Amino acid sequence: MFGNGYGGILGILILIADIYAIVRIVQSGAEPLWKAIWVVIVILLPVLGLILWFFFGPK
Repeated sequence: MFGNGYGGILGILILIADIYAIVRIVQSGAEPLWKAIWVVIVILLPVLGLILWFFFGPK
């Protein structure tokens, strides 16, 4: 009925990882347009956006 509690913990971990990714994107040396695109991707697709940023995002 109430679940096992892992959904909340997993959600918090994803939120922390997304915030970390957004901070790293904003601090990167990429062009502002690409920064904005990456931030939108990470916000709209939290898990997939994080994975895509990790592999293809600005270094």
